[in-house]
Amino acid sequence: MAETSSTPHRAVIEHLVRKALYSRAGKSAPQTAAAPNPLLVNVSARHCHLSQEAVEALFGPGHQLTPMKWLYQDGQYAAKESVTLVGPRKRVIGNLRILGPCRPLNQVELAYTDAVSLGFDIPLRASGNIDGTPGCMLMGPNGFFEMPDGVIRALRHVHMHPEDAEFYGVKHKDMMNLKIGGPCAITLEEMLVRVDESFKLEVHIDTDEGNACNLTPETPVELVK
Repeated sequence: MAETSSTPHRAVIEHLVRKALYSRAGKSAPQTAAAPNPLLVNVSARHCHLSQEAVEALFGPGHQLTPMKWLYQDGQYAAKESVTLVGPRKRVIGNLRILGPCRPLNQVELAYTDAVSLGFDIPLRASGNIDGTPGCMLMGPNGFFEMPDGVIRALRHVHMHPEDAEFYGVKHKDMMNLKIGGPCAITLEEMLVRVDESFKLEVHIDTDEGNACNLTPETPVELVK
């Protein structure tokens, strides 16, 4: 996570330094260094996105989310506020982090291991596609909020600026593969491409996927069609 929404991420600085070194040496840069922007792969732990209506039901009338840590995507943050999720077997997950700012719909994103523990049968969905998904009960310091739907396992995806999409030869809603190296090397297929002018190049995978490949900041990663 970036320290503030405007502070350059360390990976951005390192990427620019690599490009400059290859250019100064007159050598052809590998794809990762030749790309317009650095590729970050981040593990997205379980969390929720809430509407202002849900926030006020859980924390009180007029309550506004308070940024705790800014995320890599501009304007996005992990809030200080968290909630308790009550599953169908009356098992709970406490301290479920809310990501801000508020959205028009309510959505909880879990890994499959979280869902099994809670007794959920959740579908794999792109963010925002919640029709026909299971709901849940959330509990906050001011009360409860019932979600009729919105509990999913988020489809792994990559955020791209249009210049990144041009470099990789893809378009919005295409699918790509992510090659992950290291001692637990794997290739994650069917990664949804999301393209927008506001996006920075970043892959989101969940905790099950991150643990399967033992992802660390030093793990080599590559996007391929």
